[in-house]
Amino acid sequence: MYHHSGSVAGRITGSGTGVLDATDTATDALRYQRCTWCGTAMYHRLLCPVCQGSDLRTERSEGVGTVRHSTVVHRNTPAARNVSLVEMAEGFVVRGRVMGPPIGIHSGDRVRLSTAKDPVRGEPVFQLVDEPYRAWT
Repeated sequence: MYHHSGSVAGRITGSGTGVLDATDTATDALRYQRCTWCGTAMYHRLLCPVCQGSDLRTERSEGVGTVRHSTVVHRNTPAARNVSLVEMAEGFVVRGRVMGPPIGIHSGDRVRLSTAKDPVRGEPVFQLVDEPYRAWT
């Protein structure tokens, strides 16, 4: 039978080297983690998804990315909203909301992190960098 030691549990919970700090003073900054072993960038993880390493360092993103996927959600809100997966320039993917008409957000659109925050879900909010040109489709 396995019994854990209180001293071991104290050491594990006391180490927070790769954990993102929620009390960040820069509200417009998007923080992510990078594995020190393999260099993989990720958003809000405890272990690296590639090498399973736990030695993660926190870095600041420039806030520029590309919409990988966007969908319109009508559930639990009075109006339709979009939920988008944004691939950031640093190489990690984050789920967030893009400002604008939900039907007008498409894969490949360039976005920049906005200073606004989603008050309900706490997800990052992005805005379109340039108005996309849509030919006759």
